[in-house]
Amino acid sequence: MRKRLVVALPALLLAACMVGPDYERPVVDTPKDWRFPTSQAQANVANTLWWQQFRDPVLNRLIQVALQENKDLKIAAARIDQFLGQYAVVRSQLFPQLFGGAAGTKTESSLKTNPPALRGERENNLYQGIFDLSYEIDLWGKLRRQTEAAQAELFASEEGRRAVILTLVASVANAYTQLLSLDRQLVLAQSTTESRAEFFRVIDLRFKAGIVSGLEVSQAKSDYEGAAATIPDFQRLIAVQEDLLSILLGRNPGPITRDRRLKQLALPAVPAGLPSGLLERRPDILQVEQNLIAANAQIGVARAAYFPTLSLTGSLGTVSATLSDLFTGPARVWAYGATSNLPIFTGGRLSGQVQVTEAQQQQSLFEYQRVIQQAFREVNDALINTQKYKEQLQVLARQVEALQNYRRLAWLRYDNGYVSMLEVLDADRRLFEAEINLVQAQAQVYISLINLYQAMGGGWVTKADTMTAGYTAAPPTQNPPWW
Repeated sequence: MRKRLVVALPALLLAACMVGPDYERPVVDTPKDWRFPTSQAQANVANTLWWQQFRDPVLNRLIQVALQENKDLKIAAARIDQFLGQYAVVRSQLFPQLFGGAAGTKTESSLKTNPPALRGERENNLYQGIFDLSYEIDLWGKLRRQTEAAQAELFASEEGRRAVILTLVASVANAYTQLLSLDRQLVLAQSTTESRAEFFRVIDLRFKAGIVSGLEVSQAKSDYEGAAATIPDFQRLIAVQEDLLSILLGRNPGPITRDRRLKQLALPAVPAGLPSGLLERRPDILQVEQNLIAANAQIGVARAAYFPTLSLTGSLGTVSATLSDLFTGPARVWAYGATSNLPIFTGGRLSGQVQVTEAQQQQSLFEYQRVIQQAFREVNDALINTQKYKEQLQVLARQVEALQNYRRLAWLRYDNGYVSMLEVLDADRRLFEAEINLVQAQAQVYISLINLYQAMGGGWVTKADTMTAGYTAAPPTQNPPWW
């Protein structure tokens, strides 16, 4: 009997099949090109550490610190360990399970229950050592489908960590660019406030000399106070932005050291790539695809529950009343057997479970398609933003130049008595607004390129991944005095 079982076991394993659908990547309607292509795109820059094109050592250091210390990234890494453990647990079901045990007991019987002839044998000893073996033969692929799903979930967690890296690097670069933009806007507010304070002082002296009216004094004072009111607001925004950047760096809110102005940053190149390449370059797309693979495998797990299960069991050990005889031949005991279970009536539970898994697979499929469409939109949005912000920047630069000349001429005409002070104040207000708009447009050009690199994905994520170990963050220092 034992020999026949050993011979039949390989045959059963070879005959085993896997129920449920095998995964095939869904066909995706991929456009041939972007809606807003650009002739200045470069093909290889998406595989480089693109933020180094800004030529700012401070930004390079901040991104390196973030890759080392960001808490969201650490959570994502710990999540991988969790799914790795779950995969090991699920995969272990494919192998025989062997357990060993040992026990020793000593009992004493009651004199009231034992016959008189046996009262001298009231004490009994029992020693045993047993190995138990159990093995479920995966006839229909249930365990293999469970393992397939667990493996896909593990891969999804890894792609999820890479997606965090993609978002984190872009977020740090965006926050840093916004911070430099706010620095520049604060400088403009301070210089405008100083010039208006001097203008108000001159007007006040002329009023005391009886040259101008009180109306002009009130107008000059109003413009001065309006510029002064922007200073604390920009200071507030800078502090808030520093706190945001500090959290991205994995540290408590505090000041951020920087030694560059916004206009000193170099402009990165525009990355190139085909829409179909996003399916392999974007970790968030790869993550949802692995979730789809896992959901697809769970259909096979649910369908396998319709079929019988076959389990083999066996035990081998020794049992003796004396410890000295425990390892002798006569103390040996063994047993083996097989059990099978077949669902006959479950009240719709199995069909309901299949319906659940099929619906979950459909949700994962639609999520996969949605994420891909969202990725196409993000790239197209970033491309058009980059193009149009550059055009806007050129227009605003010409406007600022014209308004600077307008204010200069207004001052000359005012000093010679040809125009009223209202024209001077109007020129000053318009110039201040245009300068603020110009700085914001400069920041938007950088941010649109950062968003384009994030939307494109690419080999830079893998290279950034290598920077997530072996770095100790330096403590924050105070801001330099220039700003």
